[in-house]
Amino acid sequence: MEVAGWRSCLSFGRPLCYTMVMNENFAALVTSWYTQNKRDLPWRENREPYRVWLSETMLQQTRVSAAIPYYLRFLAELPTIDALANVSETQLLKLWEGLGYYSRAKNLHKAAGIIIREHGGVFPREYDEILRLPGIGLYTAGAIASICFDLPTPAVDGNVLRVMARVTADRRELSLPAVKKDYTAALAKIYPKTNPGDLTQGLMELGATVCLPGGSPDCAICPVSGLCKAYADGLTGKIPVAGSKKARRREAITVLILICGEKLAIRRREQSGLLSGMWEFPNQSGLLSADQAFALADGWAAAPARVVKSADKTHIFTHIQWDMRFYLIECRCTPPEFVWANEKELRETYAIPSAFRLSGFTHLLP
Repeated sequence: MEVAGWRSCLSFGRPLCYTMVMNENFAALVTSWYTQNKRDLPWRENREPYRVWLSETMLQQTRVSAAIPYYLRFLAELPTIDALANVSETQLLKLWEGLGYYSRAKNLHKAAGIIIREHGGVFPREYDEILRLPGIGLYTAGAIASICFDLPTPAVDGNVLRVMARVTADRRELSLPAVKKDYTAALAKIYPKTNPGDLTQGLMELGATVCLPGGSPDCAICPVSGLCKAYADGLTGKIPVAGSKKARRREAITVLILICGEKLAIRRREQSGLLSGMWEFPNQSGLLSADQAFALADGWAAAPARVVKSADKTHIFTHIQWDMRFYLIECRCTPPEFVWANEKELRETYAIPSAFRLSGFTHLLP
């Protein structure tokens, strides 16, 4: 009866009968498994909201293993919300260098200022107040509220979506807003009043370590495999359903690495748009020939002497692909429209996005 009743809920695209699987038993299995199997991660040392907020922001587009060194370095330099609120943008972006999505760092900075001005330096405890902070969406607000303040607020990210889609055998595309909304509402009904953060982190952990993407979930050790409809029906390799990806826009860019003595020319990008406010090597749209690049450097009054080397590179952002051509050009002048920095300054002071890095191109590049 249960199987027939379950499958009838899937017909004609009607809403899934979440309550048949997502109940208090499901929540108890996940939280019990989490307490016994959770990874030892630095942001789990305590429930201090600044630490949780920082970690969740970094982990939005970054793997745990890659985020840990950035997290530790960031906390060492900016151990409190007050320190974050008062850091210069140059230092902030340098600490974030390599993580990408630099708007996340800028929103951290803005939100820290609001916490200092409007909340007396104390991270707000109410979900709605947390949600009002720049850069904090439903997922991050739910995570902070449940982990730090014991509020029964679900946090549904990509890992949680994948777990829920398999458990409920949901064949909808996970990118659909309705899917996330449905799971959030269903989870809200079963969130425990005691230690709700364990369910939040348990679902995240399950998706990150057991219910993996593609056709490789480790169902043999999954605490909820007995409730999982995709597992029962042999559909774990087909669920979640992959959505159609929008083609990335492609742009061609020529980058000139102008070197004069031991210094290289850099400039700051505009304060809006992609990589806003970051430092970059001078560049221009289109793929230029060596002669055109030489002429461009001459037009910038850098008095180019010779083109030393060239190389091509592709850099992929979420929605844009840059087809890039680099020229290393020796120059005799340092025009003031650029900032001229040596290797140490590039390494320690100026945040250069990874898009403008070319490993092995020259020993002077950061």
